[in-house]
Parts: sequence; C-alpha cells; structure tokens
Amino acid sequence: MDKAFQALTAVSPIDGRYRDKVEILSDYFSEYALIRYRVRVEIEYFIALCSIPLPQLKGFPKGKFSSLRKIYNDLTVEQAQKVKDIEKITNHDVKAVEYFIKEEFKRLKIEKYSEFVHFGLTSQDINNTAVPLSLKEGVENVYLPQLLEVKKILEGYAKEWKDVPLLAHTHGQPASPTRLGKEIKVFVERLDKQLKLLKTVPYSSKFGGATGGMNAHKVAYPDIDWNKFATTFQKDAFGLVRSYPTTQIEHYDNLAALFDNLKRINTILIDLCRDVWTYISMEYFKQKIKAGEVGSSAMPHKVNPIDFENAEGNLGVANAVFEHLSAKLPVSRMQRDLTDSTVLRNVGVPLAHTVIALKSLKKGLGKLILNKEKLNADLEDNWAVVAEAMQTILRREGYPHPYETLKELTRVNTKITRESIAEFVNGLKIKESVKKEMLSVTPQNYTGI
Repeated sequence: MDKAFQALTAVSPIDGRYRDKVEILSDYFSEYALIRYRVRVEIEYFIALCSIPLPQLKGFPKGKFSSLRKIYNDLTVEQAQKVKDIEKITNHDVKAVEYFIKEEFKRLKIEKYSEFVHFGLTSQDINNTAVPLSLKEGVENVYLPQLLEVKKILEGYAKEWKDVPLLAHTHGQPASPTRLGKEIKVFVERLDKQLKLLKTVPYSSKFGGATGGMNAHKVAYPDIDWNKFATTFQKDAFGLVRSYPTTQIEHYDNLAALFDNLKRINTILIDLCRDVWTYISMEYFKQKIKAGEVGSSAMPHKVNPIDFENAEGNLGVANAVFEHLSAKLPVSRMQRDLTDSTVLRNVGVPLAHTVIALKSLKKGLGKLILNKEKLNADLEDNWAVVAEAMQTILRREGYPHPYETLKELTRVNTKITRESIAEFVNGLKIKESVKKEMLSVTPQNYTGI
C-alpha cells in the first residue's frame, strides 16, 4: 500500500490529513518508537549491570558496549516488525523485546551473557522508563521548539505594536483604551510563566521489580544497594527521576502534572486564537491573501480566519485527551491493573494535535496585517471611553460627585463625541488649567502604561 493510499484510509487525521505536519512525532510515539525505546532501556540496563559489575559480568568485553547501543540506535522498522512477530508467539510485548535482544546477543557472539537481559525486572520497569523518556525527548525536541516559535512571533508583535492604540472591550462593550502590543504581551507573559512551571515538573520513572521492592535483585545479590543503583541508573542513563517507593507501576502523578501543564498552555493559546479571531471579525486585522485560495465555496469575497479556527479545534481535542490522561493514570487498583497500559499508548495523540495547532497558529499569525484605519475609526467613534479619565481628574481636584456627573453625561442614548466632551468640560466650574488637561485626553492617547 503506497503512502498516499495509507493517508486516505487512516482512521485518525493525525495519520491521514495531518500526517505531514506531525510525522516527526512517530520517532517518539509510534509502535516502532515504543519498541526502540524499550530496546534502549533494556540495553542500557544491561550495560549498567556490567558497570557494577555483577560477578558474572566482570568478563563482559566493554568494547562491545558500542555494538549493543547500535542495536537501538540503528533499529529499523523491519527489526521492529520482527519484535512484533515474536509477540504473536509470546503474547507479551516486553517479553518479545527481551527475546529479540537475546537473538542480537547471539549474533554478536555474547550469548553466554544473555540471561542478564531483563534481569530481575518486570515489564513495567521497561515501560515506565521508556514512556517518560519518549515524552521527555518528544516534548524537548518537537513540542517546545514549535511553542517557542509561536512565542517569538508574539514577542515580535508585542514590540512592533507597543504604541498602537486599541479600543478595549470588556463584556463585549467599548472600554478604556489599551495598546495592541500590551495585549499581545499579556499572552507572552502567560506562556512564560507556564514554561517556567513546565521546567519544574520532573519526568518520573519506575524501576523496582515486580511490586516495586527490587525483591529479585535483593535475593540474588543481597549486598548491593539496589535502590541507589536504580536511582542513579535512571538519572545518568536517561535524565529521569526515579519514583520510590512504588507499586508495580509508576505513580503517574508527575506525568499528570505534565499533562495538566500542557493543557494550561493550550488553554492560553485557545484564548489567543479567539481574541485574534474576534479582532479579525472586527477588521482590526486583515489577512494576507494567497493566490488560488478559496475562503468560501459560495461567497467569493471571504477570507476566513481558518488557521485560528483549526488551531482552536485541535487544541480542544488535545486538551480533552490531556484531561483524561491526567485524571486516569494516577489511579490503579492495588499494586497494578492494566488500564494504564492501553491509555499510555495515547500520550502522543494530544501532543500531535497540539503540534498541528501550533503550526496553524504560526501560519495564521504570519498572515496578519494591521488595519490602523479601522483601529483609529473605532477609537474616534467611542469618545465615551475617556469618561473614566475625566472623572478621575475631577476626583483629584475634589470636585463634588465626579462619577455621578460623568454618568449623567455618558449613560444616555445621545452619542458622545469630541465636541460633546469639550462642551461638558468647558461647562465645569474648575480651573482653566484643569480644563486644558482634561481636553488633552483622547481615546488615542488614553492608553495607560
């Protein structure tokens, strides 16, 4: 079956319509990737046992370490399929990995050491190392660069538009003017805070044998500090933080914190998408037109904000899955049930939808054209918004009931204009210098800090 046909028949849009946007994630979250990560954990564990060294591994030739690492570094899709073929016999995915590695040991003529592959371990020692490792590397290598590109674009706009006055809207109604650059910077600051939090969430692993107590290790080699070994191994080999004590599986509490953090970032981006979408609908932004593109099958004039709509939709799907992952994974019956196993296979799904959204968001942000004429027209059409400035100055001057005075002026059905504001101010019994100060305030310059 050729690639195009596979894309057309894929059930998930991740592997169909959007395959070209997220194909890189298959290096971290596909079945092939999971097999490669499992092989990597098993190989690195064997090398760590050699480095203790266990008495039976003292004679292992250290020059073979590079050959062992090539097993996972150079693992092909065909070899991964071989593991899947073994699984058809074993009916156990991790045991299939173990048997595959033992066959590789035979090929490398080190078969006599092969019983120390998967020594003392349970499958979750491998899975609960492989999955957080794949997440760590997928987030760092794919997700974060995409997010930081979006943030950089926003930082550029915040700087470029720092002096552009904007009519604010609270409750959908005209409100005290702001600056467009400041409104964009709000999102930059929110993302910065969440990124700082993201850095504090450790990628936790479980490595402790059948029920978490390193029972098999201790009974075989009682004089070795296996807890210290396991903790050091996870940190040095993979940059993971080992959870202890555990049951047969990881707690997933930190994994839940990671998903909740990613969900919060997505929520901020949904907020951004909706704001920009609204600004486009108000004509504060125009969009660059690409030759040949169609905005509507019926209305030729339309240039739809489809990139922001696509981003919002995919961020919503991602958050729904993140929500389930963070709520379900930390809950397991007694020392272990298998519900986490099938759920963990979906950790790449919300990241894929998020990456699709980030790419759409970048595309949409890149199309924006500032419509200063419309921005200024809306400011000029809403002189009522300077009422706050007027009543605040009057408060400072000790004028009686300033709020109520301005309320009588502005909360009527008559349109407030530059002229009516001037007439109002000139009719006040205040110093001329204060009148001049008040009349200098306009919707265009009453934009705060």
